[in-house]
Amino acid sequence: MSKNKTTEVIGIASGKGGVGKTTISVNLAVALAQSGHSVMLFDADLGLANAQIALGARAEFNLSHFLAGQKSLEEIILTTRQGVKLIPGASGVHELAGLSQIQAASIVQAFSNIASDIDYLIVDVAAGISPSVLSFLSACHRRFVVVQDDPSSIADAYGTIKVMTQELKLDEIYLLPNNVHSQTQGWKLYQRLNDVCVRFLGESVHYLTAIEADEMVLASHKKYQTVMEFAPGTGAARDFRRLAEMSTQLRPLGHATGGLQFFMERLIQSSPNQS
Repeated sequence: MSKNKTTEVIGIASGKGGVGKTTISVNLAVALAQSGHSVMLFDADLGLANAQIALGARAEFNLSHFLAGQKSLEEIILTTRQGVKLIPGASGVHELAGLSQIQAASIVQAFSNIASDIDYLIVDVAAGISPSVLSFLSACHRRFVVVQDDPSSIADAYGTIKVMTQELKLDEIYLLPNNVHSQTQGWKLYQRLNDVCVRFLGESVHYLTAIEADEMVLASHKKYQTVMEFAPGTGAARDFRRLAEMSTQLRPLGHATGGLQFFMERLIQSSPNQS
C-alpha cells in the first residue's frame, strides 16, 4: 500500500546526452512500482522522448496532442505493463525541443486536474541546461544528476550543478554515477566531483548509490523491456532496487506542499515572463 501523503517529485538530469538518463528513469520508476508505490513517469525530454520505447509501451497519443489542444492530459496518460503511469513525450517534434519557460509552465497547469494519489513523480528531462529543462528541475523536490566516469560527462555534470546551485539556488541535488565498474568506483567519482563543487561553488551535493555496468541493460533495451523485468537477478537490477530503496529513505520534505500541485506552482514560478 502507498503510505506517502505527498507526491514526491524527482527530476532525472544530465549535463550531456548518452549517459543513461532515461534508462535510470524508467528502471527507477519500475523498481519503485515493484516495491508497492504508485508511480508516474513524465517523459519531459521533449525533443528525443523515448521512455515509452524503453518501457515497451505503445502510446497512441503524446504530449504534442495535449499541447495542440487535441487531447486532455488524462487522455494521453497510459498505464504500462509494469504498473507505471506514463505521460509520453513527443519524439522528433522540433518545436518541443526548444520549449520556452512559459510553454513549459502551461504543460503542468493540467497536473492540478490529476488526482494526487501518486507517491512518486519521476521527471525525465532533456540533457543540458535549456530554459525548459531548468524550469522542470526547479519544479522538482529533488534532482538526480546522472554522470559517467569520462571527462566530458564530468565537466557537463559540474556545469549543470553550477547553474542549479548558483543561478537557481536549488538544493536536494544528488549525484548518480552510472555505468561504473564497481560501487567503489562510483563513490570515488562522486568524491572527486563533490570536492570540485565544494571548492569552487561552496556547495556539496548528495550521494545515494551508483549503477554498475551490466551488459544485460543493453540486452533489455533490444527486447523493449526494463532490466528490472528482463534480468531481475543481475547486478544492474540490484542497483536499481537499491536506488529505489534509498530514494524512499531520504529525509522528509518539510517544505513540500501538495505534491503535483507543488510541481505545477513551482514550474510557473520559475517562468518569470509568465503574464
